[in-house]
Amino acid sequence: MAHGDITHIDIPVTDKERAKGFYSGLFGWQIEAPPGFEDYPMWRAPNQISGGGLAPRSEGFEQPRSYVEVDSIDDALAKVAALGGTVLMEKSEISPTSWWAVLQDPDGNRIGLYEGTTDAG
Repeated sequence: MAHGDITHIDIPVTDKERAKGFYSGLFGWQIEAPPGFEDYPMWRAPNQISGGGLAPRSEGFEQPRSYVEVDSIDDALAKVAALGGTVLMEKSEISPTSWWAVLQDPDGNRIGLYEGTTDAG
């Protein structure tokens, strides 16, 4: 994926098993937790490209959140305030080769950032 592409969508859920059955049955998504992330079932759409995760619902995470791939999270976060946004979560490691962060745009929308590489299997 390239800088600016939507790379992942997290859906907040309270019951992972119920959510897995719902989304798998409705859309035909393949849903399984990758090794090392057993509490985070990830979904893959039939096109084998788009996907995301079923993440625990929490305060501040009540609606689906899209993640945009960037060349550098550090560079992107450095621009957020100047453009009228707010950094909600600083850069955090997913794996030794991938990171994420969360920002809020001037309208209050929460957007995730993703940098790195992961094994898409």
